[in-house]
Amino acid sequence: MKRPLKLEAALYRNSYIYFILFFLFMLWGFSLTYFARLQEQSSYRMHFHGICLILWCLLLIIQPYLIRTGKQNLHRQIGKTTYLLVPVLIYSTLDLFKFRLPPVEQMTIVNYHHVALIVNAMVLFAILYGLALHHRRNGPIHARYMLSTAFPMFTPITDRIIYVFFPSLVPYAPKIAQEPVVPIYGFVLADLLLLGLSIWDWHSHKRWNIFPIVLIMHLVYHYSVLRFHTYAFWEKFSLWFAS
Repeated sequence: MKRPLKLEAALYRNSYIYFILFFLFMLWGFSLTYFARLQEQSSYRMHFHGICLILWCLLLIIQPYLIRTGKQNLHRQIGKTTYLLVPVLIYSTLDLFKFRLPPVEQMTIVNYHHVALIVNAMVLFAILYGLALHHRRNGPIHARYMLSTAFPMFTPITDRIIYVFFPSLVPYAPKIAQEPVVPIYGFVLADLLLLGLSIWDWHSHKRWNIFPIVLIMHLVYHYSVLRFHTYAFWEKFSLWFAS
């Protein structure tokens, strides 16, 4: 009887395929809202952010493939480019988001909610990347955290897919000040995948110290998106960020 595939073996053999699927998922999400309207964008910031995101996705595909093909030295050399790419990616995301925010005097509860959605996603992304970097000499742990960096990026993709291709789902999302919180669908997808990875990792390697912790971090992030707009400290932070 064939034994079930262990998680580390799946990451070693197939993680570049998972990231290819994620990249295709991203291309689908932005196909009509960005790629079909390249000449219509209102600011260079859209293109700057798009280039950074594409480079990050390509790096996520290339790096595990190099490990699988035994090119560790090239993997390490390319990995050093993330020391620049990740800060630039975070900056491009926050700069584009701030560009789209209304003036401070027009900020509303919905804007405070959006600040939590974007800013805290970048905080979570930075933490996961930092953990991956910290464990770069421990391949199995490093690979798990690098895989996890994709999850904070789910909602920009799922939101666009739902609004464009599955608009019938929008009315079923919870609302904040009458605005549907469509990111809830991306949150649920990310949490289910992380729960599945946690169970798979425990079943394969009796390991509870990575994916369950990442899941908890995501749940905290999701709580911040759904509830921080009700707190005075977050209103102050949002106004500071917008100013």
